[in-house]
Amino acid sequence: MKGKRTKRSTVERRKQILSMLETNGQVFVHELSEQFGVSEVTIRNDLELFETKGLLIRSRGGAMIVENTVGMDFQLSDKDKMNFPEKIRIGKKAAELVNSGETIILDSGTTTMEIAKNLNSSKSINVITNALNIANELLKSANINVIVPGGTLRKSSHSLVGPLAEKSMRNFYVDKVFLGVDGFDANEGAFTPNIEEASLNQIMIDIAKEVILVADSSKFRRRSLAFICRPQKINVVITDDRLDPEDRKWLEEQGIRLIIA
Repeated sequence: MKGKRTKRSTVERRKQILSMLETNGQVFVHELSEQFGVSEVTIRNDLELFETKGLLIRSRGGAMIVENTVGMDFQLSDKDKMNFPEKIRIGKKAAELVNSGETIILDSGTTTMEIAKNLNSSKSINVITNALNIANELLKSANINVIVPGGTLRKSSHSLVGPLAEKSMRNFYVDKVFLGVDGFDANEGAFTPNIEEASLNQIMIDIAKEVILVADSSKFRRRSLAFICRPQKINVVITDDRLDPEDRKWLEEQGIRLIIA
């Protein structure tokens, strides 16, 4: 068995550990050591690093996340490592919904960044975004007009928030808002860890003709500190094929259009 173990790069190993943690809710040192062919000391060092970044809670023999809550406000660079293949598919599918001549909002987040990457550059559209990294991504698209509201920079999410951002956002009316969330509960609605982000999201929803929630299936049945909106405010949900059948049924019963990427 030992001869079949393969050494993997530290970065790749840590990405996979984060993905496993997000999927399973917990990981164990001895299992990770066996799977990645490294010592238990190395795995403990990985988990210790993640703990200092607020990505997990150490437990005896492993680590876990807090079930049904996403109270931790992850750094964008760390969030980008979680469920990345699903986010790519969701971003591509969401970009297909944007028509030439429309004005859309792209909320800050790793999934909405994937939408920006996949927008058809031949279409003439207006994109309003409070995310500086998304605005930078769209600079190379000559036909896409980028509008960035003012505000205070949240370095962890590369987003502009606060009273200035909210005042500026109220001046627009848009066809579609693509909203990334950290938690979605079928009974309660959409959530994010940051109060200022939630407040700005609420304005985005108010000025949009259509509200499209983009979230991988790991975000379902979770709540966080700041409430964004009730489920009834959402017109479309784009997620991946691991969505629980009960959640799928509930969305369809509520008349929310479900798109599986």
